[in-house]
Amino acid sequence: MTTSTESRLTQQLAFLLEIDKLKQVLRRTLILDGSRQENDAEHSWHVAMLAAILHEHAPDPKPDIARIVRMLLIHDLVEIDAGDTFAYDTRGYQDKEARESAAASRLFGLLPEDQALEWRALWQEFEDGDTPEARYAAALDRLQPMLHNFHTEGHSWKKHGVTHSQAVARLRVLEHAIPPLWTFAMDLLRQSVERGYLKEE
Repeated sequence: MTTSTESRLTQQLAFLLEIDKLKQVLRRTLILDGSRQENDAEHSWHVAMLAAILHEHAPDPKPDIARIVRMLLIHDLVEIDAGDTFAYDTRGYQDKEARESAAASRLFGLLPEDQALEWRALWQEFEDGDTPEARYAAALDRLQPMLHNFHTEGHSWKKHGVTHSQAVARLRVLEHAIPPLWTFAMDLLRQSVERGYLKEE
């Protein structure tokens, strides 16, 4: 093994070992059996699976699924440093961008320079939400916790006093990114209000 290959491998492994910490970042949502909080690594895997399985429902031309899956596998890595910001925490969102940008610089900076630039750009693409791939990924990133809330009888919605209008606003990206899932999500939110999982407003 050449010195340059060994150095590159050392950097890659340092990054891969560091991101294991994502398993320790807890989210507000419960896993579906309600026994414990979901962690960020579980969330990222689950959303990537949603993206692959539900890809047929995306409008034509279909967004690049390989790019989307890669995006979803890394989209929350910054929370290793920045922590999880709850979707409805307006105070937490005030400095979220700065915290997460600093985290992205540190974490992706562990990789060799070419990969650091590539993966940081992919993360930024997700954050900016300007491409079909980013919009599709963001839509499912918002759908997944809604599914968990519905199937845990509104656990985090109830705990934080989330209203129907707030949930609709959070899911709005679905309307154009994946129209059939927008219809599906609005029906689940209606049922959530009827069942007392979500406050009506």
